[in-house]
Amino acid sequence: MVNKLLVAESLVVFCIVLSVHTVVWDRFSWCALALAVQAFYVQHKWDRLIQSGGAVFQYRSSANSGLLPASMIIPLLGIVIRERCKSSGNVYFERYGVVVSATGMALAYFLSIIALGITKPVPKNTCIVSGAAGCAILYTMKNSLAVSEIIEVLEVLLIFVYLSMILLYLMPRCFTPGEALLVLGGLSFVLNQLIKRSLSTVGGKGDPADYLLLVTLVALVVLGVIFAALFLFMDSSTWTSSLFFYMMTAVLGLGIFMPWLQFLIKRHPLFWLVEFLLQSSTRLYLLGYWVILVLSACAVVLYQNSKRTLDSKKLQVSTVTRKYFHLLVVATYIPGIIYDTQLLFVASVACFAVFVLLEYVRYFRIKPLGQTLRNLLTLFLDERDSGPLILTHIYLLLGMSLPVWLFPRLCASSLSSPSTLLPYCGVLAVGVGDTVASVCGSTLGEIKWPGTKKTFEGTMMSIFAQIIAVALILIFDANVNMNSGYVWLLGSITLVSLLEAFTTQIDNLLLPLYLHILLMI
Repeated sequence: MVNKLLVAESLVVFCIVLSVHTVVWDRFSWCALALAVQAFYVQHKWDRLIQSGGAVFQYRSSANSGLLPASMIIPLLGIVIRERCKSSGNVYFERYGVVVSATGMALAYFLSIIALGITKPVPKNTCIVSGAAGCAILYTMKNSLAVSEIIEVLEVLLIFVYLSMILLYLMPRCFTPGEALLVLGGLSFVLNQLIKRSLSTVGGKGDPADYLLLVTLVALVVLGVIFAALFLFMDSSTWTSSLFFYMMTAVLGLGIFMPWLQFLIKRHPLFWLVEFLLQSSTRLYLLGYWVILVLSACAVVLYQNSKRTLDSKKLQVSTVTRKYFHLLVVATYIPGIIYDTQLLFVASVACFAVFVLLEYVRYFRIKPLGQTLRNLLTLFLDERDSGPLILTHIYLLLGMSLPVWLFPRLCASSLSSPSTLLPYCGVLAVGVGDTVASVCGSTLGEIKWPGTKKTFEGTMMSIFAQIIAVALILIFDANVNMNSGYVWLLGSITLVSLLEAFTTQIDNLLLPLYLHILLMI
């Protein structure tokens, strides 16, 4: 039986891939297309493995494998980075884009091989398709990468293998295979970059904010793995374990990760942070404004929980209520992008660290906040939070922040027309598009897309709302220039909105990345 939803999602992804390669066509284009075709075939094998319980790890079963949409993101991102940096004359980052693309293909192909290896009986036709795609990828890498670049790809692949074995075991049912590819692949690349820069750093070159991001991500993963391993043998809900948690966090943070950051930026991180925050009065005003929004979000959580009585049968808030937080995030990010993107970069990294640490406190029941957080956040769960961790709010923050973190600052001289909207990709795709599609679809929608609860009206309103948002951005942000490219912008928004309608993956993660890729090209 043909899964209409899966076919529709795949068609949208193929349209995005072909759209990118109508603008950029090089030797990696053939590989990307071959990878897309084999991912389309292999994702059916992953779906059967998940449904039958034959997969090595426990994946989120409420969605399909998501292998095709996830497999294309990192390779396409590398291709557009390469093209953009080539246009600006930045040879180093042009090669960096090649490595990113090759690494993404290697990770996606590795995940496909795993599915074929554990599928019984062996799917011969799919193996032939995968073999042809593998030959194309290997041939292109051999003729496009230097030996040092091939070694870097293999390093990331090795880190990905170990991270997958550790994190997928510790976090069952938290990811689909596609989401695991994106999250763990990104973390593997970050860890490799941090090690590489630590070994080659000279005189604190580079933006301290970039180093802050790398060290923070690695620190959070290391802390999570350490505590998960320790609390297998300890009762984490006792005061003794809670005190141990806080002491270990302080010791590792102040004794290892902060000196590591100091080594990279050649300055004490606290002194750099204070000087950074006090550089202008605008930054202080923005910080005060963000504090007010944080208090507003906390007030919403407390108010919704106060409405829940002990005998109430309603265990979750409505979709409209959850979208309040999307609006708060939009109100947070737009002033930051307009007035001080660098401050928004640092603040989003800090906020991400706080979110993850609070999730550790909730998951391990660390006193005195662990049980309170469990009670407060249970009301806001949805079907995607099927594992032990609550990740949807973290994905929301990631979706809004990734376009800011991935903005090609060193190649910004070549940006024009739709590309100047790159920092707003999260705001448009998640903050505006996803919110409007959900609210309007659930309240006004009548015509449903085949195989899904999403509606045609919700998708159309999403596209319309994003166009209005772009018009408002053009009015208020002088850095955004749209002298041309209106058709490409409309097509990009339409494709991403259609992907939102058909995908069962975490749309907060997929949509901003695909819009980022389409607008960067």
